[in-house]
Amino acid sequence: MQFPERFSALPDYAFPRLRALLDVHEPGGPVVHMSIGEPRHDPPAFVGEVLAGSLASFRQYPKNDGIDALQEAIGAWIDRRYGVRVASDTEILPLNGTREGLFNAALALCPEEVRGQRPVVLIPNPFYQVYAVAALACGAEPVYVPATRDTGFLPDFSGLPAEILDRAAIAYLCSPSNPQGAIATRDYWRDLIGLAERYDFRIFADECYSEIWANAPPPGAFQVAREMAADPERVMIFHSLSKRSNLPGLRSGFVAGGAESLAQCKQLRDYAGAPLPGPIQEVSARVWADEAHVEASLARYHDKFAMVARVFDGIDGCAPPEGGFFLWLPVEDGEAAALRLWRETGVRVLPGAYLSRDVNGENPGAGYIRVALVAAEQELEEGLTRLRDCLFKG
Repeated sequence: MQFPERFSALPDYAFPRLRALLDVHEPGGPVVHMSIGEPRHDPPAFVGEVLAGSLASFRQYPKNDGIDALQEAIGAWIDRRYGVRVASDTEILPLNGTREGLFNAALALCPEEVRGQRPVVLIPNPFYQVYAVAALACGAEPVYVPATRDTGFLPDFSGLPAEILDRAAIAYLCSPSNPQGAIATRDYWRDLIGLAERYDFRIFADECYSEIWANAPPPGAFQVAREMAADPERVMIFHSLSKRSNLPGLRSGFVAGGAESLAQCKQLRDYAGAPLPGPIQEVSARVWADEAHVEASLARYHDKFAMVARVFDGIDGCAPPEGGFFLWLPVEDGEAAALRLWRETGVRVLPGAYLSRDVNGENPGAGYIRVALVAAEQELEEGLTRLRDCLFKG
């Protein structure tokens, strides 16, 4: 029996690797889970009521493109948030969580060749792992671009050789970034969109953490692209209710972009995709229309950022993130630090190398751990204090 080789070089996924590293050892104290970005703030109180009132739609196949109410709610949110009006029926596609969209958009839109050569997909390093498997699935060459402290924890795509940019089909960018929490400024987006216009590649803007920020709402790729009068097919944005609304189990998000690009994505879904169940669409429409729960959750994250600043006061590199809910903490060796922390304190974090790739013998995540700020405040402060005392004091 033969098996395909296109995914054979992929390492084990981050969390199976973490279980293999830690679970053969007893924790050194009461367990505090800080490894996975699973929001634990309260979701909107009305979710259960709307879901219960929508159960009858389980009797019907759901609409592939999304019900009108959901498309319109998403379009209204994009307008409120970014000041950009989109055609809800042709420029928006609801998703089973953004991972589905980030993967399938590459399948739908990456060409077989770029200028007669194998296409390239540009990926920040470290990165959300679906970017790499999407590139491989569509036959492209993934090119991992370091996003380090020296580059402001965002990739310097403009510094790539012309022969790479000439083959570029897609560039993924997450802002606020996972895992580092860096925010792409308007100037950064302007430069990247200009580069994409020059070399004719698409930008997949993963903006799932856009509603969790420290000082100001992050600018969006869509609004900058529209200000620049860029090709309307140039940028696609991906958003989720998982982080914004503390509903990771709902598996609900969306992609928005040019009508021609969305038509390709919709065609792929017609054949191979899985639309959101009807009751989930009904709930999602209500959630996108509500901002009160988002503001309440953001206030809690602001308190958590203040907690981080207090706990790690005076320790270099341990400041709160600009956006998102991860700390990207510098250590000598991420795996060794995560194992020591587990064995001595029971705090569970993720080695940074599990989110990045070796390039030319260097792994930009190897000297970091990722710490999720998702636990309840008392548990979080206990976990952060144990982490600090174990790894940064003495």
